[in-house]
Amino acid sequence: MSSNSLKPKFKRGHNLITFLILTLSSPSTTRALILKSRLAQPIGCQLPVTGSSVMKTLNRRLPQFGSDASIHRLKMLKAVGQVLFSTGLQSPKFTAVEGNKAEDYEVRTYHATKWMSTSLSGMHLDAAMKDGFRRLFSYIQGNNLKKVKVEMTAPVTGRVDPGAGPACESQFTVSFYIPEEHQENPPEPSDPLVFVEHREEFTAYVRKYGGFSNENMKREELLKLLESLQRDGVPFVDKPYYTVGYDSPFKLTNRRNEVWVLKKEEQH
Repeated sequence: MSSNSLKPKFKRGHNLITFLILTLSSPSTTRALILKSRLAQPIGCQLPVTGSSVMKTLNRRLPQFGSDASIHRLKMLKAVGQVLFSTGLQSPKFTAVEGNKAEDYEVRTYHATKWMSTSLSGMHLDAAMKDGFRRLFSYIQGNNLKKVKVEMTAPVTGRVDPGAGPACESQFTVSFYIPEEHQENPPEPSDPLVFVEHREEFTAYVRKYGGFSNENMKREELLKLLESLQRDGVPFVDKPYYTVGYDSPFKLTNRRNEVWVLKKEEQH
């Protein structure tokens, strides 16, 4: 049997849910590429309004017999949820700061945590984020000294230390939050460009926005946040700042992006 015969084909009468089940059930090693290419094309079907309705539909249609089948079923449900709706991903814990009256930003205090990070220099934020993401994704796929896969988390943060001028390179640090089960003792990375970052507790002003973010959008949202902070006269540091993304590129609606500006701490 040829490998092509194993690939699911989107046929008339299939809806997106059926196709996803076929794709995730396929033994072909190209399932991820198939899914990506199919989702990029108009296929004449409508996504349900919410991610939960899709997951309920999947739950009904997947096979429900035998313990092995049940485990496989749960794994497929989790995979679909993470890919399309960014559900089930661990995130760092924070406390919302009371007393903030602004409607266009939040104030959060993040607890001390460990992150897996990599640093790059360059002129363009988006290019640095892509290169950094590839290094970190390789780490969670098993490129570490324990050869273990690490769960994907959210968000992916990009710390930006701007250069001294418009023609100067900036420093970028791309980071994945390390999931709870590895916080105490994260697997050591095999790549010397990847390292464990110990973040102390910090407070950030957070502006949220939607859509597929790009470098221009990040800059515009950062400027809006800085204007709001100046308006309110709150203490902040203008650099470094963070760009933050929560969603897989496969998530088409209700996307979540943020920019963070750090609160200036009082000197004692």
